[in-house]
Amino acid sequence: MLSNMLRLLAEKKGFFLGLLWEHLSISVISILIALIIGLLAGVLISEYQKSSRLVLGFINFVYTIPSISLLGFLIPFSGIGDATAVIALTIYALLPMVRNTHTGITNIDENILEAARGLGSTRLQMLFKIKLPLAMPVIMSGLRSMATMTIALAGIASFIGAGGLGVAIYRGITTNNAAMTMAGSLLIAALAIAVDLLLGTIETIVHHRSKANRKRTAVTAAAALLLCAAVAVSSIFSGSGDQTLRIATKPMTEQYILGEMLRELVEQDTDLKVELTQGVGGGTSNIQTGMEKGEFDLYPEYTGTGWNMVLKKDSLYSEDLFDEMKKEYEDTLHLTWDGMYGFNNTFGLAVRRDAAQQYDLKTYSDLARVSDQLTFGAEYDFYQREDGYDGLCETYGFRFKKTSDMDIGLKYQAIQQGKIDVMTIFTTDGQLAASDIVVLKDDKQFYPSYLCGNVVRMAVLEQHPGLKDVLGSLNGILSDETMAELNYAVETEGQEPKTVAHDFLKDAGLVK
Repeated sequence: MLSNMLRLLAEKKGFFLGLLWEHLSISVISILIALIIGLLAGVLISEYQKSSRLVLGFINFVYTIPSISLLGFLIPFSGIGDATAVIALTIYALLPMVRNTHTGITNIDENILEAARGLGSTRLQMLFKIKLPLAMPVIMSGLRSMATMTIALAGIASFIGAGGLGVAIYRGITTNNAAMTMAGSLLIAALAIAVDLLLGTIETIVHHRSKANRKRTAVTAAAALLLCAAVAVSSIFSGSGDQTLRIATKPMTEQYILGEMLRELVEQDTDLKVELTQGVGGGTSNIQTGMEKGEFDLYPEYTGTGWNMVLKKDSLYSEDLFDEMKKEYEDTLHLTWDGMYGFNNTFGLAVRRDAAQQYDLKTYSDLARVSDQLTFGAEYDFYQREDGYDGLCETYGFRFKKTSDMDIGLKYQAIQQGKIDVMTIFTTDGQLAASDIVVLKDDKQFYPSYLCGNVVRMAVLEQHPGLKDVLGSLNGILSDETMAELNYAVETEGQEPKTVAHDFLKDAGLVK
């Protein structure tokens, strides 16, 4: 594992350095904002003690909110991407700063403060010359704790389409690449340790130098932090420009491959530069929000998902409804479908081979007879879909002993380890051939069609007419079997999605 990880880091040095910079940028901005707000809030509640219980109680309450829940709450207000990640990380970073500032100031010996008052010190003089200097060790402890926690927590940014090393972790899980997951995790740990050591060094230098030198060191450190923050802010919040096409993909292997195909073709055949956001957590739910806000311009989607999840239709989808669906997309969402790849990635159910043999399972109806003895596992959004868990159970009469929610990239590991007995699969999954499972027959034909195509903002097609030709060249280029082979090359053979995408396009005569 270690040798694989080191080889991966060497081969994809540019990729990891880019993620490392993004991670540092998001973290530094969050840390600085939390430092300023937390320090001010801590000082204020220390000076006005009656407010301390209310403020600390509120911050403690917010701190208990799960990070995923907070991100989901923020998305409708601040959208997808780095800005939302910064807001969430800042909120979580406030508690240690406010608490340590308040604790450091309120625990100063009252005799010292009384002596300062006796000498005629004003309230501000006492704050800046006595309270803050004496409380500084406790404040610095809070800062170091907050900085380390923020860098570690910044890994969740990839869930909402932001950058950072969480991208490597999430992509590694999804594509069955343990070396990439470990590399991203260890780089986050190394970054957190490095920042903690840097802050510790600054704390030691400030503590041991003379008063004049301490001031110079503090000013220098503050200037350096502000410079880093300015560079980070400009990289995160700068506009992409009219000549940039922003493509998003879901956290699925085949979506990584399709994203790379789109990037290569668009940059080859148009003057557009592509900004590719891979593996947006939450899939359709978060990407569709970004499309409607104009944060993304294009993404690969599936017809059945568009009908049920986006348009909120109660009926199950069939391909004779495509024109109706496309018209409603255009009329209500100002989005359209273009470039239908040709493969149908529909859902299916698979069971462990030993369970299939034990209970003689061949069809979904067979499974219904023994479902109360088995554990079912699926990705999170499957339980909320019109064509998901509830509809499946109603049609076949399933009554599973237990259900388990898990990331889409972990299902195969879970079933191989015996954590679950039954799981949802996609018909183009690359791991199907390499797993000891049995795919059951949908004997009542419950699952609708999920042809894959591109959803694109109509304004972008009007602004860049050449893009329509690029998307048109993708019509019918992939069959179910071919897509499964490409997924297998990534998930089992360990090839990079970019390489697999390029090789396929080259064989298809679409790239020069």
